[in-house]
Amino acid sequence: MLAHLALRDYRNLASLDLTVPAAGLVVVGENGQGKTNLLEAVAYLALLRSFRGARDADVVRFGAPAFHVRATLTPPARFHTVAVGFERASKRKRASLDGVEQSRLTQALGAVPSVEFSPADVSLVAGGPGERRHYLDVMLALSSPAYLQALQQYRSALLRRNATLRSLQQSGTRAAAAEERVSVWEPALAESGGVVMAARQRFVQEHAEGYADLCTQIGERDLAQLRYQCVSGDQAAAGDQRAQQQALTAALAAQRSQELRRGTTLVGPHRDDLVLQLGGRDLRTYGSAGQQRSAAIALRLLELAVLTRAIGHPPILLLDDPFAELDLGRAARVLGLLEAAGAAQVLLAVPREEDIPPAYTRLERRTMRGGVLG
Repeated sequence: MLAHLALRDYRNLASLDLTVPAAGLVVVGENGQGKTNLLEAVAYLALLRSFRGARDADVVRFGAPAFHVRATLTPPARFHTVAVGFERASKRKRASLDGVEQSRLTQALGAVPSVEFSPADVSLVAGGPGERRHYLDVMLALSSPAYLQALQQYRSALLRRNATLRSLQQSGTRAAAAEERVSVWEPALAESGGVVMAARQRFVQEHAEGYADLCTQIGERDLAQLRYQCVSGDQAAAGDQRAQQQALTAALAAQRSQELRRGTTLVGPHRDDLVLQLGGRDLRTYGSAGQQRSAAIALRLLELAVLTRAIGHPPILLLDDPFAELDLGRAARVLGLLEAAGAAQVLLAVPREEDIPPAYTRLERRTMRGGVLG
């Protein structure tokens, strides 16, 4: 649980020292005043990156050399203090747990677990496949160190293989020699990639029914479906790590000559997608704005449930005007689902006091103006 938050030069928040009540806090302010920045700073302590996808340098307040975020926590948190900072000049990010700087940033990943809800979440449904892969990767990495390790190994091998492909594309190396040089990276790519694909497939198999149920509870009448679309894996053996490794090995070999012409790796989990359907139709293409919003909320509610089980207690709930763009019926049902999830601490940001849902009127209120909390 978050007891105190200290920020320095995070976006428009020059300096902030905030004692956070155990039940949580409501921050009221017009758009552009810094409400979302405050929630983003809390989420940064879990993700070690902006949940809005901003570069670290862009998160530093204009004219400042660095930003710093520090949290003081109470049980059942694993640590008493968690701190993260980024220096613009050196482009160096640091993270410390209980005052000890971590040699690897991943050691601090998820140290302040949180789940955020905002109208921007619709990009999980309406956006490109990268948005949904990132959603899967964050959840699985926060709940499984083995998955995080495999994902890092895959990205490293992919980076090296792509660099080799680009180099050979430009050099005009003979086909046979070029294929031999590229194939060097494929065992590592297939081994780690198979772990990633199998874990994603198992996640979808285990949670597709729960996702569909959440969509129904939010108000959708048609059947909601969650499916992992794998361009190179073995769909018949979904969740089988060895089968996915073998399938990826074969796919890399089959695509090698085309990849040499294109200068990039065309198969693997970095090309896969999490497909969301409603009534058998792709939500990204055919879903209405309301249907896409409902699906995005269902994904966040699923994330909340999965993370709660993984860490053994509810994470901090970050609500950024979450009921905007929802009709009253859907908003009430979503609020009921959030209450049923049993979040221990809620940080809610809304533009007006009348936007505070009845369930959260008991929380302490603060106003935000120009990056200053009143």
